[in-house]
Amino acid sequence: MSDCPDPKGSVGAFLCRAGQHLRAAAIENPRMEARLLLSTAMGVDGSALLREPRAPVPEQAAHRFAAMLQRRLAHEPMGFILGHQGFWTLELEVSPATLIPRADSEAIVEAALQGPAPGRVLDLGTGTGCLLLAVLSEHPGAFGVGVDLSPDAAALAARNAVANGLADRCTFLAGSWAAALAGGFDLILSNPPYIETADIAGLMPEVALHEPARALDGGADGLDAYRVIVADLPRLLSPGGRAVLELGQGQGPAVSRLAEQAGLAVLGSHADLGGVERALILQRG
Repeated sequence: MSDCPDPKGSVGAFLCRAGQHLRAAAIENPRMEARLLLSTAMGVDGSALLREPRAPVPEQAAHRFAAMLQRRLAHEPMGFILGHQGFWTLELEVSPATLIPRADSEAIVEAALQGPAPGRVLDLGTGTGCLLLAVLSEHPGAFGVGVDLSPDAAALAARNAVANGLADRCTFLAGSWAAALAGGFDLILSNPPYIETADIAGLMPEVALHEPARALDGGADGLDAYRVIVADLPRLLSPGGRAVLELGQGQGPAVSRLAEQAGLAVLGSHADLGGVERALILQRG
């Protein structure tokens, strides 16, 4: 690796060397990630690092940065290292108990907001609570229930509700999908596991090695969770109620067939920013 021009122990030198290591580990945007890690370790804004590249890095911050950098070089997701992730207009705590919210999933929120304002909202496989909390933040008259198989995930979602001022309008439960719930929901959201089992090992290491397999593995054809959820929607939805389900790439036709077999109307779909069909919108008659 090439020498770094700034003095040893300075912000610039730390960023230079970290960027080199991250690039060698095939991390995208290595300089940006180095800056984010160092600014977090030092407790300063990232722009301050750019303004003062020759400023010294305090010893304690250097130790924190080194530990964080080693985790990132092992392809641990940045969200887990920092402990938080932005989604919609919210800042959410994240942990290895849940998937890290993706910008692609904001398509589910966008699709949900196209319909009438719901009174009762259900989020199946809630994870961080990102979908439910985003919808509640836009519909101040709604109340929501989030369910996750993992008690740790349900507890994390509850903390996110508190942190975002929404705890009085939602509750989070640990359970298997909606088995313990009665119906009457106006809107149901879900980002279920939809990766085919055989494809998980080939995902980027940040996902395959660090995010929870139960939240990724959709079975041999990626549709196991949809079969359970879609079959239960007629019972769970109020008359005229809608469901918005996240899709894996190319899964729209297969999930639509499941919905039609369950007697649900397929209202349409909504693409993410990459143009991928990401949200399927269903309705009970």
